[in-house]
Amino acid sequence: MKKNEIITVFGATGAQGGGLVRAILADTNSEFKVRAVTRDPNSDKAKALAQLGAEIVVADIDDAASIKKTLEGAYGAYFVTFFWDHFSAEKEYQEVTNFIQAAKETNLQHIIWSTLEDTRNWVALDDNRMPTLQGKYKVPHFDGKGAADKLFVEAGLPVTFLRTSFFWENFIYFGMGPKKGEDGNYYIAFPMDDKKLAGMAAEDIGKCTYGIFKKGSELIGKTIGIVGEKLNGNEMAAKLSKALGKNVIYNNVSPDTYRSFDFPGADDLGNMFQFKRDFNDDFNKIRNEDFSMELNPQLQDFDKWLALNASRIPLD
Repeated sequence: MKKNEIITVFGATGAQGGGLVRAILADTNSEFKVRAVTRDPNSDKAKALAQLGAEIVVADIDDAASIKKTLEGAYGAYFVTFFWDHFSAEKEYQEVTNFIQAAKETNLQHIIWSTLEDTRNWVALDDNRMPTLQGKYKVPHFDGKGAADKLFVEAGLPVTFLRTSFFWENFIYFGMGPKKGEDGNYYIAFPMDDKKLAGMAAEDIGKCTYGIFKKGSELIGKTIGIVGEKLNGNEMAAKLSKALGKNVIYNNVSPDTYRSFDFPGADDLGNMFQFKRDFNDDFNKIRNEDFSMELNPQLQDFDKWLALNASRIPLD
């Protein structure tokens, strides 16, 4: 590999892509340069990446021609989609099709695709243990990605399939943090029984991804699951209690209760947690802590993440 090969990073101003951009630019001995893709080059996040040394380019993942321009001359690319922008698995699948169309017309040597399981391989559409959503999915934000994996293989592209874990930042940004009850205690709610939830710091996704790029061709064609730590609800509650100085209790709600919560995507997430609960061994075994640490020696466990981030978790 030549020095200063270009990696094109989609989602560069988001959690996953941004972590990869920063990981590469923080390594003064890196053999890679970064081409950071954004829809808005004038955003504060894009400007911050430019100041760190990234090349900022504009593209729209709904436009294959604009994607192709960002890939020309690049060694590798990081592809990620944004389900929660539109809540449509169909649209997400089309976006992957656009990535593949553009990639086939360039000479990429390594693609990392941020994907997840197609849960329909475990729970058939006529299986009523969880509702079918959007007409033909069980967990739309998983299934659209997982169904698209085969497209990379069929296109003969040099891809590593990256499977991520629950972001602990969800406790900060997405309303999953502890909520104060009438009894004065704080509660976190998941429909996971006593099963362990694979979780990690969002920033570590980018660092692990960088580790995959550094390993190069040996991981092409492989599915790599990354994780910081696997904890059940009671274990997470205990660690949150210690870090926050509050009594945090795990509320093991039913999947039906979680699906009934009043926020967009509650049905999708309720199905997701139920899938992780019911097929916990299958989901967790592919997400390997030791290999994640090999890819990223700075990998955080939940305690380390809390030491840095507990003050950012909003409390009622």
